[in-house]
Amino acid sequence: MSTTWPDAGQLEAFLAAPQDEPVVMMNLLRLKSDPAGLPPGDTARDVMMRYAEPMRRYVEAHGGEFVFAGDVASQLIGHGGEDFAFVSIMRYPSRRVFLELAGDAEIAETIGKHRDLALDSQWLLVMTEASV
Repeated sequence: MSTTWPDAGQLEAFLAAPQDEPVVMMNLLRLKSDPAGLPPGDTARDVMMRYAEPMRRYVEAHGGEFVFAGDVASQLIGHGGEDFAFVSIMRYPSRRVFLELAGDAEIAETIGKHRDLALDSQWLLVMTEASV
């Protein structure tokens, strides 16, 4: 089960890792299918983009790097991801920087409202880069 915020155990595990090493975050988003509460004529994706585009610029202005964003077209292998609508991947200089940006009160009060309005649930996977 996914929610839109980490639980205590997830946050504890994130904080237990080295805070000053680069980290890559992969967002798997499920958007609301019911238009109730959305502005007239808008889809949840329209509203989410009002968050995603300025958030990307904000992250990049603070040392983060945009890696990828895209709409999920289909699922080829496995089961359970059928309802994901959008994926994004960002690279941050450190977990510390990610926490600072994700916890910015001004972001929450401005563009964050769009995220909250559009998002049904989210899986946020924390990755460290591996040599292959």
